Amino acid sequence: MQSIHTDRLILRNFKSTDAAGLLEYTSNPRVNCFLDGKMNTLEEAIAEVQKRINDDSHIAVSLKETDELIGELFLMQEERDSDTFNIGWNFNARYEGKGLARESAEALLEYLYMQKDARRLYAYVEDDNFRSQKLCEKLGMRQEGCMMEFVTFTKHPDGTPKYENTYMYALLKWEWLKRKESPSI
Repeated sequence: MQSIHTDRLILRNFKSTDAAGLLEYTSNPRVNCFLDGKMNTLEEAIAEVQKRINDDSHIAVSLKETDELIGELFLMQEERDSDTFNIGWNFNARYEGKGLARESAEALLEYLYMQKDARRLYAYVEDDNFRSQKLCEKLGMRQEGCMMEFVTFTKHPDGTPKYENTYMYALLKWEWLKRKESPSI
């Protein structure tokens, strides 16, 4: 992927120097959907970064001034020639409340709509992940529904799966273009 520069950030492929930053926000997942990606050692993070170096579905988000990794964006194209993408993000808690997730996500939307000719973007967000819900809304995404007991990442104390309710947010290209023309919408 060609790097994308915003006012404060660089969106780029992962590189070997990102391992410590990746470990920092994956060692203690704050959202259950990231439990599978939990890392406990720098060696695990190094191995994961090596997998992601040439993987355009995981986009490193770093500070422009220092190139320090602060999070990631991810995307999955529905099918090879599809114009629909599933998007998401995972950020280091130290950088919350500064608008950096929004800045990077807006750049991702711009890239997908204008460079990849996306027609529809959507995101799955668990019903207790209020920060991601708010980010989706700030991006202009609409909540299309709630899938009850949709997915499980954890277990109840008795060992049975704990299913989570999951919202689906989406945004069509024409909606995004209209919003760009009239930012007050």
